[in-house]
Amino acid sequence: MASLHTSATMYFTNCSSSSSSSSTTARLLHFTATKSPNNVSHFHRPSIPLQIHISNPNFPNTIITRSSSSTTEVNSVTSAKVIDGKRVAKDIREEVAVEISRMKNEIGIVPGLAVILVGDRKDSATYVRNKKKACDTVGINSYEVRLAEDSTEEEVLDHISKFNDDPSVHGILVQLPLPSHMNEQNVLNAVCIEKDVDGFHPLNIGRLAMRGREPLFVPCTPKGCIELLHRYGIPIKGKRAVVIGRSNIVGMPAALLLQREDATVSIVHSRTKNPEEITRQADIIISAVGQPNMVRGSWVKPGAVLIDVGINPVEDPESPRGYRLVGDICYEEASEVASAITPVPGGVGPMTIAMLLSNTLLSAKRIHDFR
Repeated sequence: MASLHTSATMYFTNCSSSSSSSSTTARLLHFTATKSPNNVSHFHRPSIPLQIHISNPNFPNTIITRSSSSTTEVNSVTSAKVIDGKRVAKDIREEVAVEISRMKNEIGIVPGLAVILVGDRKDSATYVRNKKKACDTVGINSYEVRLAEDSTEEEVLDHISKFNDDPSVHGILVQLPLPSHMNEQNVLNAVCIEKDVDGFHPLNIGRLAMRGREPLFVPCTPKGCIELLHRYGIPIKGKRAVVIGRSNIVGMPAALLLQREDATVSIVHSRTKNPEEITRQADIIISAVGQPNMVRGSWVKPGAVLIDVGINPVEDPESPRGYRLVGDICYEEASEVASAITPVPGGVGPMTIAMLLSNTLLSAKRIHDFR
């Protein structure tokens, strides 16, 4: 191995993992390499788990990684393929738009999506606005109801009932979370299963869990994760998959979908002991826990495929907004181990809305027996 020049500039990439909104920054450190008699450069390892990158024109594609001893070795960098959710979502929107145009021309039906928003949460309002914009783009009629934070559960149920009976509405979405005084399950259960384009109705989830049964709709975010794997030609059958998180919205349905694809599935959650030992066995990891940079490079099996559902704000004084978005997976570390990885933002996020549009089209086709 060629020796390293002692003037090489070194820097550490430290992806901090915390449940709080702590910043994730690159710390610049300079030090001098020392050589042993056999002319091999050694570097004393810091006590924190870091990866050391070398900026040296003679070694443009090298990385020094931690070893079990106090010194480190130089290996080749393996850069993961980026799974571009924005591009795939754009393709899906275009496909949906073509089908909607064909449906309108042949039978005069335009799919309709109704959204109910309760309260004034800025993030929820942004999601609803983005969904409406996406509907307009592909030609779906959108209907929106905005209710005050102190609205009663009965008011929400009344609007759901009206949309259930409206033949121009083919999909109904209740934006979550609901105010604390409302029973979320009562509200979601009130949506007609034939219009449950979010896929949250217990009968849809129950069918998803049973062999030989087909749900009318699959929850949008997990469906988007599997669609990314399919569109990038990533095999699932026979693979070991780990889902991090067990929420009703993402974790559990994602595990069920992977199981339907004949993967061997494990679920890691907050009570799992030594989760990194489980994730290191996975060919595919889907992470949906909402903990910034929790999954480190050392958690990942070389060549694994990583789908990061997390969208977490962390402090960033250099950003105009004062924060930036990161995933559950430490991208800088994991991308040097994995074979493919979704970025944050630009990975799973755009797929969720694309799957919502796809489910709404599916509902309209089913209701009107259009093929």
